[in-house]
Amino acid sequence: MEALITLLPGDGIGPEVAAAGEAVLRRIERRHGHNFDIRSALIGGAAIDECNDPLPADSEAKCRESDAVFLGAVGGPKWSDPNAPIRPEQGLLKLRASLQVFANLRPVQIHPQLAGASPLKPELLEGVDMMVVRELTGGIYFGDKTRDENSASDLCVYHTHEVERIVRVAANIARSRGNRLCSVDKANVLESSRLWRDVTVRVTQQEFADVELEHLLVDAAAMHLISRPAHFDVIVTENMFGDILTDEASMLAGSLGLLPSASLGDSKAGLYEPIHGSAPDIAGKGIANPCGAIASIAMLLRHSLDLHEEAAAVDNAIAAVISNGGRTADIATGTQKVLSTEEMTSAILQQLS
Repeated sequence: MEALITLLPGDGIGPEVAAAGEAVLRRIERRHGHNFDIRSALIGGAAIDECNDPLPADSEAKCRESDAVFLGAVGGPKWSDPNAPIRPEQGLLKLRASLQVFANLRPVQIHPQLAGASPLKPELLEGVDMMVVRELTGGIYFGDKTRDENSASDLCVYHTHEVERIVRVAANIARSRGNRLCSVDKANVLESSRLWRDVTVRVTQQEFADVELEHLLVDAAAMHLISRPAHFDVIVTENMFGDILTDEASMLAGSLGLLPSASLGDSKAGLYEPIHGSAPDIAGKGIANPCGAIASIAMLLRHSLDLHEEAAAVDNAIAAVISNGGRTADIATGTQKVLSTEEMTSAILQQLS
């Protein structure tokens, strides 16, 4: 098949993991007879430095024309002044809105060989296999913001249709898995959460009566993610809660560097990125874990290009390398040999061969 893919390397370790992702795409392209037109564009701090814009018009246009978009990471200390009028994260928020990707999918699975890398007891990790579905284009991150000398406000707004569509995505995923859906809110305090809960109940009762629905307040959900993580099948929640809970859930797997994400809308075009952020403290050292980025490429192949066999091959290659002892610094324990970003990528590419 032919596909147009835009790479947004971004900042920090973003260019390093984006290079790993591109290498995997090229290997898949050659081995399976596809034709991927891969082009790069600026976003985040790198775009601010060059264009004084965290998402230049040219970058946005390239992304909108693409079949899929891969993002490395944005942000870093150089652009971290909270009072600055232009910040790297604004580019990512604008891109999500421009592509109309409202559903962020973050799978959390445990590689048995990495149980020792997690801060949790190994027995708590048995059977952990969940999907977190985060609403991505509404809520407090996109609400009106005000600030004066004495006060500041961020408006959290959700509309019925925004909740309906994300619940449908999550419930359909639950149907394909364990048929259990946990909706996370703060309905005891927030009016937006009370709307969220009412709409979730209505949609599931009317359209997904076969799906078992559970409600948890976000503070309880945070606790249960640590005390009984295997309880969860599919979690659906709003933007800010999902942002926080998925970073917490990444510790179950042992490292932020392992986990991928897919941001999807009504079209097949999606935005794919590892969840680890720009990690400026290790940028340029060649020690970043490329697995989250490469697993995001697998999600790109699966969800935007319908290349399910190729996606499975990438996932299996990551699992095989980890099973054979491949470790980057973030997941190594004891006297295990530590691989560089390039070495870990090469090991995965060898498995794909």
